[in-house]
Amino acid sequence: MNTLKNLLTEITQLTYNIETNYPELYRTLDENPLTIPSLNHPHIDKEIMKDYLESLKQILKKYLEIKKNK
Repeated sequence: MNTLKNLLTEITQLTYNIETNYPELYRTLDENPLTIPSLNHPHIDKEIMKDYLESLKQILKKYLEIKKNK
């Protein structure tokens, strides 16, 4: 079972991979301070981070499929 720390590490690694190897995709992720919640203590739990990680994986997978078909 993934801990929150492990999920954050995996998200960081995947995001770095996208930023480094697919900068054109990274620009579309909107990974910037403007997307940070304005609440002082937003509710971020393991499930939310797990969903976010899966969404990043799906975005990369779809991008690579499209790139391969071109």
